Amino acid sequence: MRASALVRDRVRGKVDSGLRDRRAPAAACALFLAFAAGCVPAEDQAESGTASSLTLRAPDDFVDIADDGERAAALFTEMGKVLQHPRCVNCHPTGDEPLQGDDSRPHEPMVVRGASGMGEAGMLCITCHQPENVRVSADWSMPGHPHWLLAPASAAWAGLSLAEICEQVKDPARNGGMSLEEVVDHMGEDALVGWAWAPGAGRERAPGTQRLFGQLTQAWVDAGADCPGASAGSG
Repeated sequence: MRASALVRDRVRGKVDSGLRDRRAPAAACALFLAFAAGCVPAEDQAESGTASSLTLRAPDDFVDIADDGERAAALFTEMGKVLQHPRCVNCHPTGDEPLQGDDSRPHEPMVVRGASGMGEAGMLCITCHQPENVRVSADWSMPGHPHWLLAPASAAWAGLSLAEICEQVKDPARNGGMSLEEVVDHMGEDALVGWAWAPGAGRERAPGTQRLFGQLTQAWVDAGADCPGASAGSG
């Protein structure tokens, strides 16, 4: 799930014949963003989004659970408030098309994952998504980050149960090749993950903070990284 290894791979050439032509939408998006960036004060472009409707508990709230497996499952359930939030799910879609908005609707315009997770030639993610959020109006912004891209297809979890997401997060074959220690770093330190807490105007922030989310992830790993439902064999 490391974006930095992929972001420099810019694709050039024509759009594959099986995809509809995206050159016109790309040009329109570029013009729109140029206009928006010129009309909105730079200090307004760091708008952090609306407050989450959920709260996130700290690891200390789970210390009274004596059994390590039960505590780990409870910790991951708390992590699920972030993992199943639209800010995460939208970039972990099932299939090749990203989702958007607090209602996780299909992305508009229609785009596809592409070989690098950054879209296809003629409509790369960076065509519209700039290195930072671009404030377009009082209540909406174009989301942005220097390494904007989808999670690997193997890490898709939209529509999965929390137990299924947990097993996937632990599995290097399905989590981008990360160890549990690297998962902790990814959740707590990765800047693209951190965008979920500063998504710009018109979007709800993920609950809590990235630091707290990283602490929960570390506590889950320390407790054995069991999954919700593991004792019942549903993992």
